[in-house]
Amino acid sequence: MARPPKPSAFGPKLPQALQKAPQSSRTSQIPEAVSRRMARRIGLATGVPTLLGMAVFVASYFLVSRRLLDVPPVVTLGLSGGFFLLGLVGLSYGVLSASWEEAPGSLLGIEQIGLNIKRLKASIKAGGAGKS
Repeated sequence: MARPPKPSAFGPKLPQALQKAPQSSRTSQIPEAVSRRMARRIGLATGVPTLLGMAVFVASYFLVSRRLLDVPPVVTLGLSGGFFLLGLVGLSYGVLSASWEEAPGSLLGIEQIGLNIKRLKASIKAGGAGKS
């Protein structure tokens, strides 16, 4: 004699969000060369400002402890915060300025930003269309 299925809070079927998504034949992932470009750009665009933000604390401490200059704490905080904010902006810049073509693109990659923003918007629209 077969046992009846145990009652579930979700009923006989799991909600759509918990069901395994069907695998598509087309994978949408970032090519290896592009991800390396992005990583280099992110490393530079976030690393340099972040190091400068930390250097502000060290320099301020050095100047104040040696009594060379009286640096107000608000100046130290403002400068370091500005550098950390610049590093945060550098994260987006590093991702959006990388070329998705075989050729690496220009040194700064400014011409790629508009194209990559269009790709990002198209990707968001395509992802949202599948949920309806």
